[in-house]
Amino acid sequence: MAQDHPLRPWLEQQAERIERLCEARGLWVQCQGGVVTPRLVRFHLLVHPSIPLKRLLSLEEEMALALEAPRVRFCREGGLLALELPRPQPAIVALLPLQASLDPLPPFTALLGRDSAGAPLLLRLSSPEVTHVLIAGTTGSGKTALARTILSSLALANDPDDLRFLLVDPKGQGFAPFQGLPHLAAPILRQGAEVQEHVGRLLQEMAWREEAGIRRPRVLLVVDEVADLLATEPTLAEPLTRLAARGRSAGLHLLLCTQKPTAEALGSLLRANIPCRLVGRVVSAQEAVVASGIRGTRAEQLLGRGDFVLVTGGETIRFQAAYIHGQEILAMVEMLRDEHLKQGQATALRAARRVPLPAHWVTRLLGSLRAHPSETGQAAGARRSR
Repeated sequence: MAQDHPLRPWLEQQAERIERLCEARGLWVQCQGGVVTPRLVRFHLLVHPSIPLKRLLSLEEEMALALEAPRVRFCREGGLLALELPRPQPAIVALLPLQASLDPLPPFTALLGRDSAGAPLLLRLSSPEVTHVLIAGTTGSGKTALARTILSSLALANDPDDLRFLLVDPKGQGFAPFQGLPHLAAPILRQGAEVQEHVGRLLQEMAWREEAGIRRPRVLLVVDEVADLLATEPTLAEPLTRLAARGRSAGLHLLLCTQKPTAEALGSLLRANIPCRLVGRVVSAQEAVVASGIRGTRAEQLLGRGDFVLVTGGETIRFQAAYIHGQEILAMVEMLRDEHLKQGQATALRAARRVPLPAHWVTRLLGSLRAHPSETGQAAGARRSR
């Protein structure tokens, strides 16, 4: 932790409290630095080899009380043991300045936010460990906001001729700001009949692409509250399952949001074919297992409001989701639509040559928003990619 960090007095006080409580319980533990992220503080712990990990884990409630925190969480990454707790004044991880600070993202890669070490976390749709994504969590966990972040990040980094979106928004609120985005393969869908029609067309497209050996343009089908949609339109379960099972080879991907990621709500085959999970706060350890597909994520201890764990390839990474305001999305859509219309023939030529969008687009958008301020936050370097 930086010597001149504004939270330094508080950090030193908390480190002393951690060591004192452990000493009172007969445990030899020392705090050896850590990381301060926009949402969390992570204390790195040096623990005597004779101390069983279970004894430390049993102290979580006592530790939260001693640190005056709503909850704390012990976690292990490799050979590092750490204690995570909320920072007293959390900061927003704003998508636009963070993405503007990075090198151009690889194709079909979204910026999720910052991981528990403070580094930007990327998600590559074309990776075999990703392909399809399920976002799960209770109300207030930030599911729809995270889906909007993923869509915005992808739209800013990929040409509409390389990546298209098909958005299903039964409530008509979550994805409304994206109406008019040049990446949309159709207007935003709300009614069951039109969803059935377009999903059926995707199945035909998949069959044609498999026969022709074609993957581009990639298509991302995004459904908000998919369990509710399947409850009213149960016949959609079979085509969604087919897309999940065979879509990757045809360049077709799913991004599904739900509060109820159970096999009863989604179908066991659909769940089994979604390898990547983004899990927000849930109410119990049992629901954390249901949402993530594995034990030990401890998603029931997350803070909500964008605090997520990424589960893919047997690895679990906690992160704070980046945020983009609705007004920022509207400005992005207007800019991308205007640029797409202006370029005309040049757009088709660029797509044919596989030349990415100019890297300065995000910076230009950020500059225009600073002229008309909305919600923004910090930025820094890059690390992980999935």
